[in-house]
Amino acid sequence: MSPVTPAPRRGWCPGLARPMPTGDGLLVRLHPVAGRLTADQARAAARAAREGGNGHLDVTARGNLQIRGVTAESHARVVAILADSGLGDVRQDGGPQRLTLSGPLAGAECLAVVAAVEAIGREAIGLPAKALVAVEDEAGGLGPVEADLWVRAIRAFPSPADLGLARNRLGRGRRAAVIPESPGPNGAEILEARGEHTFPPLQLALATPSGPLWLAPMTAPVALAALRTLLDGLATSGARRMRALTDAQRDALLADFTPGEAPPAATPLPTGLHGRTLLADFPFGRSDPALLDRLAGWSETHGDGQLSLTPSRGIALTSRDVSTAQALRDEARRAGLIVDPADPRRAVAACPGAPACASGGTPAQADAARLAAAFAPFARAGATAHLSGCPKGCAHPGPAALTLVGRPDGRYGVVQQGHAGTETDLVLTFGAVLERLESTQVPSDVRDAFREPA
Repeated sequence: MSPVTPAPRRGWCPGLARPMPTGDGLLVRLHPVAGRLTADQARAAARAAREGGNGHLDVTARGNLQIRGVTAESHARVVAILADSGLGDVRQDGGPQRLTLSGPLAGAECLAVVAAVEAIGREAIGLPAKALVAVEDEAGGLGPVEADLWVRAIRAFPSPADLGLARNRLGRGRRAAVIPESPGPNGAEILEARGEHTFPPLQLALATPSGPLWLAPMTAPVALAALRTLLDGLATSGARRMRALTDAQRDALLADFTPGEAPPAATPLPTGLHGRTLLADFPFGRSDPALLDRLAGWSETHGDGQLSLTPSRGIALTSRDVSTAQALRDEARRAGLIVDPADPRRAVAACPGAPACASGGTPAQADAARLAAAFAPFARAGATAHLSGCPKGCAHPGPAALTLVGRPDGRYGVVQQGHAGTETDLVLTFGAVLERLESTQVPSDVRDAFREPA
């Protein structure tokens, strides 16, 4: 085993071979395709965290799994355990270990598209490490995510005229799209396109500073060829994200494509039971080996031995029938998982903070439960909060009604209707933040809690 090569803190997503140094040791991130784990893989991750880490596991907003507290001495052991279970890295060029994000209830057709996009992405040399393609269908809505590209499976076929125009604009000389037979632990075997009947029609969009720019719907082989072109364009642009392209770069990339109308928004499903499937969140994304082992066992006793990590930093388990799913929900609640969509902890995003993260100035993870309790009335009104140990805002890059930004002196900068990088003049102790929230008479607007006296 070669010596550990820690990943840089910015511009690179840590993987198995290249962990990232943090305040509590090395962080190893697993990137299962579509966030899906078998029960045996979940047990392997739990074992790796128990034997080679500090026992903390975090689910990220991309449905990846992080093992914390790995040491230089234990790293080889962690690599061996996870690689043997099929959770090893799939690329070594600094590109994204996992390119796609999909909803936990995505259907079989959507998952086939996910596998195809992953295969195309592995052939794109030079993709930025944080490149992301959101793949959605009617059951797999993601809501607002920081994607570079969107792929939406749609029911209505485009008209023949639209399809012909799309084909002409793509050009006859371009490479055919490729579709993988299966994702596989180390990358799929790539096959030539198997025919339009295999996949639904697709609609693509790319990120711009003003929001997604949607293209006209296309058949799947044509859309996947278009996706390859867009990914290659991002890879050769030198930009870290699609929205960072200059206007000239974007215009050149889209010169051969037809604009389209945005499809209806795909709404994420809330925590709770959805037929036979339970969506449950880990409190603030944190689990431990014992709980992950229990979840692996539940997936076998109640269902098909499969687990899905979700963008809400939780888990999806599908049971054999509805009554079994109800029993699973009760077990999950007793184990401390969030199964109630009204639970105020769902409204609060929190990073590990200090001392786990060397960048953290405050113990964000430890403070999160107390903030959620004080924030509950605002959460019932639809507000969200973000507790960040530093201005990087890793747990929630977007804006929230209330964002608390940890400072080196242990206090929090208070940001209202903004993100962790927003400057603020209001700095409070955590106790003072809680006092203001708890003393607000009519908790309909978070700003009422932080208005300075006239």
